[in-house]
Amino acid sequence: MNLHEYQGKEMLASYGVAIQKGIIATNLEEAVAAYEKVKEDSGSGVVVVKAQIHAGGRGKGGGVKLAKNIDELKEHAGNILGMMLKTPQTPGGLEGEGKLVRKILIAEDSYVPTFESCKEFYVSIMMDRAKKCNVIIYSTEGGMNIEEVAEKTPHLVHKEWIHPHLGLQPFQARKVAFNLGLSGKAFKEMSKFITKLYAAFVGSDASLFEINPAMLSGNDDMIAVDCKVSLDDNALFRHPELAAMRDTDEEDPVEVEAKSHGLNYVNLDGNVGCMVNGAGLAMATMDIIKLSGGEPANFLDVGGTADAERVEKAFRIILRDPEVKAILINIFGGIVRCDRVAQGVVDAYKNIGNIPVPIIVRLQGTNADIAKKLIDESGLEVRSAILLQEAADIVAEVLA
Repeated sequence: MNLHEYQGKEMLASYGVAIQKGIIATNLEEAVAAYEKVKEDSGSGVVVVKAQIHAGGRGKGGGVKLAKNIDELKEHAGNILGMMLKTPQTPGGLEGEGKLVRKILIAEDSYVPTFESCKEFYVSIMMDRAKKCNVIIYSTEGGMNIEEVAEKTPHLVHKEWIHPHLGLQPFQARKVAFNLGLSGKAFKEMSKFITKLYAAFVGSDASLFEINPAMLSGNDDMIAVDCKVSLDDNALFRHPELAAMRDTDEEDPVEVEAKSHGLNYVNLDGNVGCMVNGAGLAMATMDIIKLSGGEPANFLDVGGTADAERVEKAFRIILRDPEVKAILINIFGGIVRCDRVAQGVVDAYKNIGNIPVPIIVRLQGTNADIAKKLIDESGLEVRSAILLQEAADIVAEVLA
């Protein structure tokens, strides 16, 4: 689950991480009130207006503006609120539709006392699956596209791996500060910043922290000016306060609906809809579709307790994609009986009415023979298969 910048900052602040303070606004009236409050607290009439969407590169799309007075604040807030913001990370990139901006953050100007005296750094924390431990990635090139930095000047990107049992050690936090060329108070502040940041990462069960930029102010204070936070969905039951921050407006509405029905669904750019029980089998099914000449249109795991109602919901969700030319149902009857799924397919087919694409069903496991008989004798235009390769061959045939 992704958090907005303002939500991520609130969470970081609860762990003692210094942040660029700000107030959220959803309309022009709230933006003006937020400006007055930030001006009062900071003593400066200069603020930053920042669009709040789940995508990076907002500044490149015109979603981050500096306002030096109330008139500029009104102008920028009015332009950003309600705009379809396009960035390299929004769906379709800069050529796509963009994302609707529903909220803006009115943030203080952290670049004090003068912009020239401030330094920007890049800091992120994530899981390194190859090494099976968390890694801190950091660079002196903050505020820039880190992918370009890594490609053109890889020596400027440093990594510090954290032992999963020992955790972040003090010498590692100091090593980060040293590699960033800091000394004196700045060295100590960066060491503290890294220590608190890592504590927040572990404490929130996050999968990604990206602080870009992490700024060293003119007073040698470390501040998280921006942040991107992704949380592990599987650990949200331990953090109800974080789960409550979920913004479904920023998510694919079809995926949100699927989740409400207990379905694990991810939309993809393909032509063969998949309905499978179990994530491993779903990935194997997607692979064999690809090998047979098709392209998976989705990842859809109906779970181990698939019934007629859930199968019907899955059907309806798959059929919303106009690019789907065939549907492959691949069920292993372990926890769930194959005949229950087969009956669900038959009932769903009848309830939905005319299904305009071929359906291939492969059921193996408990009561698979009964399931096949149900499908074959249903009178519906559903083709059954025994082997996965057989099902893939039928997919290739109907797509030809």
